[in-house]
Amino acid sequence: MTLHRRAVLGGAMAFPAAMRRAWAEAEPLALGALYPLSGMLALFGDESYRGLELAVDEQNAAGGVLERPIKLVKGDAVDAAAAASEVKRLIGAERVGAVFGSFASPLVIAASQATELAGLPYFELGAICDPVLDRGFRYLWRSCSSATMLAALSVDTVAETLARAWGMAADPHRANLRVAILHEDGMYGSSVSALQKARCQERGLTVIDTLAYSAAAPDLGAAVQRLRGADVTVVLHTGYQSDTVMFYRQMNQAGWMPRMVVGAGGGYAMVDTATAIGPDFDGTLNVGFPPYAVNPDVAPGLRPVEAAYERKYGTKPRSGHSLANYVGAKLFLGALTRAGSLDKDKVRSAVLASAIALNETANSWGVRFDDKGQNTLALPVVAQWGGNVLRTVLPREAAVAVVQPQLGR
Repeated sequence: MTLHRRAVLGGAMAFPAAMRRAWAEAEPLALGALYPLSGMLALFGDESYRGLELAVDEQNAAGGVLERPIKLVKGDAVDAAAAASEVKRLIGAERVGAVFGSFASPLVIAASQATELAGLPYFELGAICDPVLDRGFRYLWRSCSSATMLAALSVDTVAETLARAWGMAADPHRANLRVAILHEDGMYGSSVSALQKARCQERGLTVIDTLAYSAAAPDLGAAVQRLRGADVTVVLHTGYQSDTVMFYRQMNQAGWMPRMVVGAGGGYAMVDTATAIGPDFDGTLNVGFPPYAVNPDVAPGLRPVEAAYERKYGTKPRSGHSLANYVGAKLFLGALTRAGSLDKDKVRSAVLASAIALNETANSWGVRFDDKGQNTLALPVVAQWGGNVLRTVLPREAAVAVVQPQLGR
């Protein structure tokens, strides 16, 4: 089934007043919202949840799902153990009809074990690591980009865009293009960095060093000195917020920066990170979910989502995580509606039949699921920081700015 974009992205259509009273009195449809709402990842979890909440608000204004108002039931997945415990509560005591989540891959991996056994749909809106979908589950789908997509684009950006800007594209060996990979040592960082290293080999780029560290590490000074000593040109960094801030502060203290840092989502997508670091963050590239500063011509419905966010939360969006969660939630809420029931196999058929062309959603993604449950048209973009704003610079049709091939203002 090919969906008209307005069915997924357009503003909510009011339904007849005569139906509203009966609808309001209907038993709400409980849907689980499993995110890290406390702990180290709380900022990411809250921003992601906001996107889901906006989509549910819009869906309820249009009549809800299965002629019932939607009620989101939160689960605080502070870590994998909590995710497993919370999802069992959502399935049991809260009797949710499906679960949405969850930002971090270890969380969905732990929680989806229980939903799969229960035959309950799990809609992943933000966790990127490939192992999430490598287990053959039938009732788990991911609407967002994968780690493979982010890793490929980050390396390709170095091999093509930056190498060309620096006059190195014609050099088959790129001897002066010295790449290092820095990453937090959890599933997120380890997954992306391994894929980046393999992609560098495919593209003929030499990785001169790979450094892993704990996201809770109190210091990255030794890593900075090692990168400096190796005369690194580009650092591919996968990290969260506090470690990214620490990395930049310690580069500043050392009086050294590479020619470019390319982030892979996470902390590199957050306004809070840019604010904490200051002008040193300007020029940094991020490969990840499309930010709100993307060409609206390829993202129909973007401006109304942004306006709804600002009305509801009284602030500008903090990252594209909320936009990605909004787009994914709209997709899966539409699938629940088309399924006509919560029957797991009808929901599965409705999800797999979903089809939207590229550049027809509020963040420019399309929709086409493969046999693993991955949305193959959730393509990441390259964006660049400047003045605490992350602006899309690639691909050209989505860009609102031109790539500046150096750090700093």
